[in-house]
This record gives sequence, structure tokens and C-alpha cells, in this order.
Amino acid sequence: MARPSTNSTAARVKPAARRNALPGRLSPGMACDTAFRIIARRHLDAVLAQHDGTCRGDPEALHQIRIALTHLRTAIRFFSPTVDDAVRPEVWTELKWLNSQLGMVRDLDVAIERVIAESGGELTVIAELRHWDEKRTESHRLLARALQSSRYRRLVEQTSAWIESGPWSTRRSKGAIRLRRCTLADHATAKLTEWQKTLLKKARKLRKLDVEKRHKLRLLNKRLTYSIESLEDLFADDSLTKQKSILKQLRKAQKSLGQLNDDARGQTLAASLNEAIPEAGIRFLNRKRERKLLRIASNAYRKLDKAKPFRSADLAPNAEPED
Repeated sequence: MARPSTNSTAARVKPAARRNALPGRLSPGMACDTAFRIIARRHLDAVLAQHDGTCRGDPEALHQIRIALTHLRTAIRFFSPTVDDAVRPEVWTELKWLNSQLGMVRDLDVAIERVIAESGGELTVIAELRHWDEKRTESHRLLARALQSSRYRRLVEQTSAWIESGPWSTRRSKGAIRLRRCTLADHATAKLTEWQKTLLKKARKLRKLDVEKRHKLRLLNKRLTYSIESLEDLFADDSLTKQKSILKQLRKAQKSLGQLNDDARGQTLAASLNEAIPEAGIRFLNRKRERKLLRIASNAYRKLDKAKPFRSADLAPNAEPED
């Protein structure tokens, strides 16, 4: 597959100048505005770090840039309404656009991996792979163009500027100031508890959910997982053990739901190959596999349901409030 060349586009796309030096780690008593900037900077930087590799067609770079982008979008959700302002919808729309550009190629990568894993060197499968690869090549060409576009450069500059000094950071109402000054431990405890409760409520109906609702459950799972991961600096000793235990079950469920989603996306993509490869979609229809993945996810949620929600003490063990 031909790989488009880049002239280190990432090096030319500069985030907005950062006004203040921030601590290298999160701390429990840290104000939410500071915590948001630290977390959002980390994930935006991770997006930029994978830019050139993604443009070159590296599947792993594409996978990592999508993870970083999802982490960034999750951070924006996690600190809402603290960061809600007139600019946020514009930033969100552009991040959603970028995610959609990345998503098509990533879905094709996963589908191709599935076809290769099951091929066994069969000539008919090799012919099928040629069609998949042609589709992937065209989709990647469009993605590389998007990542080298002025729209992408504006996205990076606008998002960075908004993180650093968006209108949310200077609103003078008492409510806005209170939200910005709320300690990270207090905000995180409330948000993690809320998201875990919502996830478990919906997960109880997992086996009855259709593909679309199951996908939404997967997104809720991912948001909670990524948020806990982003707060890793806050956990220590017993709370670290609890964090790892909860993450273990979330990741089990996430993996199974992700595979189910990949199968559904593979079926959709295969439909576009039906004229050339009529049997392409059959590969992604496996009821036994579906039942197994649903069972794994359901078991993970049952174990998660037995875990106690996070408390302030879990996120701020022996911590004194900061000034």
C-alpha cells in the first residue's frame, strides 16, 4: 500500500502558547480548572505525537491517536459544566469530525485483521482481502488529506487556546468560580459515582440491547474507564488496589463490547463488498461468539456491581486541602 509522505505536519501545527506552568501531577486538593488543563494537555499532546505516523499509514499510530482523542473528549465531558461556554460546542464539533475521519480507517484495519486471522491462506480469502485493502487505501488517502488540511490545523489551535484560556476560565459569576475552584477529589468522586451508577443500571439489560444501544453502553464504559485512568495520580495504597480491581472489570467488559461492535461494523463494511464478494458479511456473523462475548461482559458487570463506589478518601488518602 502506498504511504503518502508528510513534511512533519505535526511540527508545523503548534498548540496555543501556554500561559502558566502547571504541576506535573494531579493532586486531590487541586482546583478543577488546573486539573482539567493538565489532563487535556496530556491528551492533546498525545494526539499530536501520533499525527505523522497516522499520516504515513501506521495502523498502531492510528489506534493510539484515536485513544488519545477519546481521552480528550472524555476529559471535556468529565469536567462539564466547569468548561461549558460558547466556544465548547465549536471545539466539540471539530473533535467529533476528527474522530469520524479516523474511525473509518480504523474500522477497516480491524476488519482486515479479522479476515487475515481466519484466512488460512485460502485463495478466495486472498481475493477478498484485495477488495478490503483497496477500500482501506482510499479511506486512508482521504484521512491523510484531512490530517494535513487547514481545518485540522485550526482544530489544534482552537482546542489548545480553549483549554488554556477559553471563556469558561474567566467567567465571573459565583457559580462559575465555585465550579473552577472545586477540588479535584470532590468533583471526581461525584462524577465517577454518577457514571458508574448509570453504567451499571444500563448494563443490567445488556442481553436485551440492540446493536445501537449496546454501542452506547460501550461508550459509557469507555468514558468511565478513561476517566479513572486519567486520575491515576490520585490513587495510592488501598485505593490503588481498588482502582485496579474496578479497571480490570471495566476493561474486560470494554474488550467484549468492543469486539461485538467491531463485528457489527465489519458486517456494515462487508455489505459494501457484496457485489464483488457476496459472502464477505458471513465472516462477521457468529452467534456462538456473540453469546460468549455477552457472557464475559455480563460477568464483568456483575463483579463491578459488587464493588463499592469511589469515595473522597479513595482519591485523597491522608491529603490535606491545598490553598
